[in-house]
Order: sequence, then structure tokens, then C-alpha cells
Amino acid sequence: MSHLGLKILYDIINISPHASAERVFSPWTDLEEHMKRDGILLSSLESDTPLKEFDIVGFSLQYELSYTTVLNMLHLGGIPLRSEERAGSGKFVPLVIAGGPCTVNPAPMSEFIDIFLIGDGEDAMPELIDAAGRWKSGGDGKRESLIAEISRLKGFYVPMLHGKESVISRRFVHNLDNAHYPLKPIVPYTSIVHDRVNIEVSRGCTMGCRFCQAGMIYRPLRERSPENVLRIAGESLKNTGYNEVSFTSLSAGDYTHLLPVVKEFNRRFGPSRTALSLPSLRVGAVNRDVLKEIKSVRKTGFTMAPEAATERLRGVINKDFSGEDYERALRALFEEGWLSLKLYFMIGLPTETDEDIEAIRSMAMKALHTAKKNTGRFVNISITVSPFVPKSHTPFQWCGQISLDEIKRKQKYLRAALGEKKFKYKGHNEEMTFLEAVFARGDERLSLLIEKAWEAGCRLDGWSETFDFNKWLVAMDKTGIDGFAYARRVFDKNERLPWDNIGVGIKKDFLLREYENATACSMTVDCRKVCTACGLKCGSESGVRSSEFGIVELESFDSKLETQNSKLVRIRVQFSKTGRLRYLSHLELVAAVLRGLRRASVPVDFSKGFHPSPKVSFGPPLNVGIAGEKEYFDMEVFSPFDIEFYMEAINNTMPDGIKIGRMEVISKDAASLNSFIKRYEYRVKGERLTANGMEENKITSLIVRRDGKDTDIAPCVEHVSFDGEDNSARLVIADTDAVKARVGEVSEAVFGTKMTELELTRTALYGMNEKGWIEPL
Repeated sequence: MSHLGLKILYDIINISPHASAERVFSPWTDLEEHMKRDGILLSSLESDTPLKEFDIVGFSLQYELSYTTVLNMLHLGGIPLRSEERAGSGKFVPLVIAGGPCTVNPAPMSEFIDIFLIGDGEDAMPELIDAAGRWKSGGDGKRESLIAEISRLKGFYVPMLHGKESVISRRFVHNLDNAHYPLKPIVPYTSIVHDRVNIEVSRGCTMGCRFCQAGMIYRPLRERSPENVLRIAGESLKNTGYNEVSFTSLSAGDYTHLLPVVKEFNRRFGPSRTALSLPSLRVGAVNRDVLKEIKSVRKTGFTMAPEAATERLRGVINKDFSGEDYERALRALFEEGWLSLKLYFMIGLPTETDEDIEAIRSMAMKALHTAKKNTGRFVNISITVSPFVPKSHTPFQWCGQISLDEIKRKQKYLRAALGEKKFKYKGHNEEMTFLEAVFARGDERLSLLIEKAWEAGCRLDGWSETFDFNKWLVAMDKTGIDGFAYARRVFDKNERLPWDNIGVGIKKDFLLREYENATACSMTVDCRKVCTACGLKCGSESGVRSSEFGIVELESFDSKLETQNSKLVRIRVQFSKTGRLRYLSHLELVAAVLRGLRRASVPVDFSKGFHPSPKVSFGPPLNVGIAGEKEYFDMEVFSPFDIEFYMEAINNTMPDGIKIGRMEVISKDAASLNSFIKRYEYRVKGERLTANGMEENKITSLIVRRDGKDTDIAPCVEHVSFDGEDNSARLVIADTDAVKARVGEVSEAVFGTKMTELELTRTALYGMNEKGWIEPL
């Protein structure tokens, strides 16, 4: 759900009057078992439509280890796996298409995918929609006709029609400012990996790292103008309620106007405590002034990617920085107050020696010592090491991967060298990396291996808890395919490569020249300074770079937040949590409410310190699955505060299932909700609701096991009464000095039914004062 490309395509399709897009994700293993047991087909999130009923089913291939999962999703969706099976089925079966970086070598998946889209999807999607629309409204209804129609569009590769002789040129967005961007993305309730607004400030890269496929296939560099970046940030924040924005690109630190854009970002959005984060940065791109701006709101995570630890090896891979550059970046980071750092390295690079591996430890120790010297405090330093995987369309595409045993040896050394120190070491799974290398430069014969591995039970191979390398070895044995030979294979420079029919704009001669430069440890300069003749015509293809723009002086940001001298008032809010949102966890509920408050521009005060948080506190949490009719949260806001206005504004921004019922000003000295509330009232419904042999309000003993001991929770049960007409009960429980009430325990003990089999709604909350039990509002 974090993938920006999916959000872009989803938005493009759904703004079209002639098409609609829905999302589907792979189920986890427990849900898959449930689906198979009950005969449930894999269906879309939006309308619960089975995959087999769509016209087109598209996959984004971001990672080679997703291939078996693609097959599993097709199978669970009722779609035949192989293209030839779908073509000969005698009835309409959805077209299966795929995009993403893995399609620059489509060979391993060519037996399963009808159509590959090579390049920028947002450039091609309108034409795909038009072609499908013409076919559906006036065509013959045959899937072969639709495939033929799409095959004539630039960038679409159809293995059954194009074969291996035709060269398919990629689609290409010339100007990022003209490219579509989703300003109203779907905001999931659950926490996702990138739970923030992500803005692609540039696409492509000019640094020329020789191992980096993305740096080659996304050339040339195209940058969004500063005004457009800031416009996207403002509209996206307003629509989502997120409190963080990330500037994403292959090298965000090299965005031409990064510092002035960051300054303007903070001027506009800093008052609302919106933080800015950057992805992994080159060592040479760490800028002290940028760090100062980022920390002025909130310190976000920081990652540097040295990749290689010796200058010789950095010359091989074209990573241009010196030891002095590294020390300068470390000092800037720690002197500006950062207390955590992630460092990314690679092992198994061409020409690597043990001296290069040992130097990783030296660089890690340099970071640790610099941190201690400049902070005097413990600093959390994480070291991530990934084995090198040779990729297509890179200068190292002719190279093989080092042996699996050698990868394990090097990982073992680094774990021992860094694990005993104060580092958090993470080495990428060796077997996963090996399989990635098998498929990254594989050919069509690997389709059989993928299918047999899936039949053996492989799926979700990118997750360690589901990855089973032995099943892959069994599949290799059954098919007679030697995966180890594929991974370590060294191609001859004159040999035709399995992906030579895919054109990404880079000349093969340039890649070969860069390969020769690597063996000579010769650096190639940033091509913004000198053209390196890669084959692209940057003058006409590069589109807009932000160097062509300045940042226009804009009106001051009209912040809803007042100055620190403004008066603060404390507001108590009563709200309901009903419908499907009863299944939100407490943390998910809190996140949804806070995002709603930000969308409504409620002037909430923030805590001080390194990580400012909104001054909003919630009452006792609801268990997952329990609805609440009168729940509460308190917030501190700046005055003047128009309760009627903000109550309407908040309700207009909240998701269906959360509704504000009342808002009132309370005393600053009022007890917190969690210290005040001690009594809880529930409405309980169930198909076979009984008193479990107990008479109403005559419960004298209810023994449950807590922490290995018998505990009598009967004193917590104040009232139980039944309504036979609607088969419901009223349950009132309260905390005592000795025992805290737990509704799950009480409901199971009183009604003889597990809480998960009952429909519970918390109808009221109470606290005690001199007059007795009263509600918080």
C-alpha cells in the first residue's frame, strides 16, 4: 500500500470516465488456507469482485522474489497461470499485464504474463485505457483482439506476438511537472511501511553507480519544479492528514534546489509540526544546512549509503567520495544532534577482496567514535549489508554473483566483527539474494522453475517467515535447472543477452565501456558536468530540471496555530466508533482521529522537545471488535476556539464510523480520562446468549486465571440483565481497588461465550465524584 507507482496508476485510471481500477493484495498464509477451505476466490478490496471477472489484471513487479506470489494470486483468483492456457480456454479470461523494474528482463515471467509494460506507466496508461475502451465498445470481444490492439502501442511487449527479435522501447515521461500525481491517495487505517506523504522530487540519476539498475533504466534525470513540489505537499497534507512528508528519488540529496525547497517547506508547514524526511543519501550529498532545517521541526531517520568501504572498490563501482567526505558527513550529522544512523554496504562486488570486507568494520567504528566524540551519548548505529546481485542493463550485467558459500563466509565475518560492538547488524538473507540473482539475469527456461517452486508451496518469498529455500532446491532438482549456474554465469561481451530485446535507452556500448572502466578502477564523472555518451539525448529528453526555476516569493503560510503567547483551552470530545471501524485497534483509532483533526485544521497544541506530539489524550481503549457509542478524548487547543465550527469541520473529515457527538471546554485541572473513568457499560448481543446458569445480579464468584493464579473477578460485575426480545444483555463492570475489569474475561465467564463470538458495544463510561457515578460529559 506504500508503493507510489500503484497510487499513481490507480488515480489515473479512476479519473478516467471509461475505466475503473480496484486493488488486490496477496493474502497471508492463514487467510489463504481459509479461502481454499471455504472456496473463496481472491477478490478486490473495493467491491469484492473476484479477479477472474476483471477485464485486465495488472501486477507491479518490483522484486524477483515476488514471482511465485504472482502465480499464487492468479490461482486464488481463478485465472489460469500460463498465457497459452488463457488463450486456449475458449472463454474470456482477463488479460494479465505487468510493469515495474523487473520487466526490463521479462524472460523468466514471459510464460505467465500476456503483456509487459516497459518504462513509465503513467505515460502509457491513458493509451491503454483508450485501446481497451475501443475494444469493449466496438470490438469483437475476443481477448486476442485486445492483445493485438495493445501490442501496437509503444512500450508494450507481448511475448507471444513480438518474440525475441523485435526491440521494445520503453515509455518515458519527459516532464515530471506534467505527469499525473495523486493528491488524494487512499489513507489506510493500518500502519504501513511509508506512512506519510511521498513526493517524487526527481526521477533518474546522473551519478552512474555501476551496480545500480534503477540508475540506468530511469535515465535521464528529470526534476520537479520547486513550486510543484511544494504545491503537491500542501494539497496532499490537507487531504490526508499526515504529519510527515518524504522527498523521494534515487538521490534526493542531489535535487538541485533541495535547500531552498526545504526552507520554504518549513516556513509553510513547520507551524503545524509537519516533519520532512529524506531517503538514503550519498555520503557526498549530506548538507549541514539541510540537516539544520530538518531538525527544526522534528529529527527524522537518517541513512547513508557508502556501499563500498575502500576507495579502490568505490572506484570500481563509481561511488565518488573520499574518507574525508565520510568524516565530514558524520560530523555534520552528529554535531546537529542526530542520535541514530543507518549505514548501507554491499558485499560480493566485482574485484572485492577480504581487505574491502574488513574495511566495512573500520567505517562502522569511525561512525561510532565520531558519534561519541560529538554527542557524548549512546548513538544507535545500524549496519545493513546486502550481497551484490548483478542486474540487466547495468555495466555489471556480464558479471556473475559470487558463490553462496562465499556470501555466507563474508556475512559470518561481519556478524562477528560488528555484532559484538554496539551496532545493530542486519545481513540480507543469503539464499534470497542468490535466488534474486538467478532470476535477475535469467531466461525463459526459468518459467518452469517458478511454476514448480509454486507447486511445492513457495509464495511470499520475500518474507523470511515464509521463505523456504529447500522447496526451491527441490524444484531445481525436479526441473533439472541449475540455479547456481544461472547465478554465477559470466556472459561473453559479444553474447546475445536474454534481455537484449528490451530497449531502455542506454547503449550497450556505453555499458561495456563502463564495465571496462570498472576493471580499471576508473571513475566516470556526474553526467550533469560532462556528457558520458550513454545513448540518451538529454537535451530533448530530460524534460524540466529545477535549475530552470527559482522559488517564487509566496504569501506567508496562514497557520491555524497561534503563537506560544496565545491562550490554551482544554476541550473534551465525545465520539462514537461504530460499523466496520469497530475492528480498528486502539492505535489505529488514535491515528485516524489525529489525521482527521489535522485535515480539519484544528489548532491543537504540541509538546516540546525533539519529537513534538499533539496534546491529545484518549480514554480507556476499546478491544478490537467492540464498538463504542460514547468514547472520549481530551485535547489542548489555542483559543479562540469555535466549538460549533470545529465540530462540523471534524465530522466532515472523519471516516465513516467515527462521529463527534459533543465537545465542551473543561477545566485545566480536570482529572485525565484514564484516571477518572472506572465504570464501563456494555450492550451484549449473541445468537445463543444465556446467563451461564447465573441469576441476574447474584454473581458471587467468577474465578479466572491471571498470571498463573486464580483471581475472583465477581466484584467487578455490578449488573447483568437480559432482554429476551432482541436476545441482548446489559452488562456493567467496574474497576475495584484489587482487580481491574476486563470485558473479555467477564463476558466469557458470565455468558459462557467467547468475546469474539459476541457483538459488544460499549454504551457508556463513568467516573466517581461526590454525587456518585457520572459521565465524563
